[in-house]
Amino acid sequence: MKKYRMPRLSLGWQIIIGLIMGIIFGVIFYHNKVAIVAMQNLGTIFISLIQMIVLPIVVSCLTVGIANMGDIHKLGRVGGKTLIYFEVMTTIAIALGLVVGNITHPGTFINIHDLHGSDISKYIATAKTASHTGLWDTLMGIIPTNFFASLSAGDMMPIIFFSVFFGLGTAAIGERGKIIIDFLQAVSEVMFKVTNWVMKFAPIGVFGLIGMTIAEMGIGALAPLGLFVLITYVTMAFFIVVILGLVCRMFKIKYWSLMRVIKDEFLIAFSTASSEATLPRLVSKMENYGVSKGIVSFVIPTGYTFNLDGSAIYQSLAALFLAQAYGIHLTLTHQITLLLVLMITSKGMAGVPGASFVVLLATVSTIGVPMAGLTFIAGIDRFVDMARTAVNVVGNSVATIVIGKSEGEFDVEKNKKYLADFES
Repeated sequence: MKKYRMPRLSLGWQIIIGLIMGIIFGVIFYHNKVAIVAMQNLGTIFISLIQMIVLPIVVSCLTVGIANMGDIHKLGRVGGKTLIYFEVMTTIAIALGLVVGNITHPGTFINIHDLHGSDISKYIATAKTASHTGLWDTLMGIIPTNFFASLSAGDMMPIIFFSVFFGLGTAAIGERGKIIIDFLQAVSEVMFKVTNWVMKFAPIGVFGLIGMTIAEMGIGALAPLGLFVLITYVTMAFFIVVILGLVCRMFKIKYWSLMRVIKDEFLIAFSTASSEATLPRLVSKMENYGVSKGIVSFVIPTGYTFNLDGSAIYQSLAALFLAQAYGIHLTLTHQITLLLVLMITSKGMAGVPGASFVVLLATVSTIGVPMAGLTFIAGIDRFVDMARTAVNVVGNSVATIVIGKSEGEFDVEKNKKYLADFES
């Protein structure tokens, strides 16, 4: 007689269960310091494991991808297309946030003096450092003086810069570079195998991160600013479904099939509020989806620094929310200025820890909002960060396929086979 076996839960369902259990335990152990430390450590272990494998994957995949591309003119064309696409989508995201903020007026329903502030000293210190960084300093910071120091610090853009040139140099020496390509290809395969092991810990990590957040802040932290959080979530959902859906339609991408493919990464990004947690699996999935290795290896790591659509929506909405809460009327000219400032500051502070909040600090003063106003929304930043990280992941997935198709680097047959296997 054949034994009955319980069907194995998919990673997505395991993460959802971890998310729900984290909320329950967070409510039960509200302000329990022992439980908070335990859950925080579980979350930290997962994020640390992800950070351990991200950079080796970026370096190995990007170097091999660029070496196989082998043409500096093609690389320049791909880089130009990628940055233009990122800038267009970021501008649309900022504009969407401003439009929604003007329609809904979330700040007019809040008495700013009834809210309790949170400590934002760490963001202020970061903002002061970042504000002294001009355009030339930003550009110079992309060029690593010591590649291994950049690896140690986790500075993504210098690592990408070095890997691109290392890949081009490997291609330039011809047959002698094959040993380097084979070695780095093996490294990437090993790291993807390690990724599969690490992701088995993902539900526990999600449980710890969500549980810690709820236990520290409590569900009640959402109540005073619940309308603002709701409007932010609805706006981001609109961007994912409508704006990115239209982009997919323009480039003949099967939107809902793509969403089913990346649903686990979407859930991981949402529950951990960490883009890095999804990068290794997203690189693998986009290659399997049919995009060439060179395009995937270049677009996804660059997108995690420059294509932050969710962050752009939040920054414009939050700036308008605070202006409305303080009774500051913003004319069309003021809002256009705000859009331009956000476009510049969001790129100038790419890679800065807590970048979304730091960008707000650098921006709100231009529209007359007191810096103290940011203390009132700092408490709910973690809850909003979950949504904006998920939006960033979907945006970068779409961007990778768009650039791949525009370059003729999209394997239709491989895509059909992958989707058939995935959905069977």
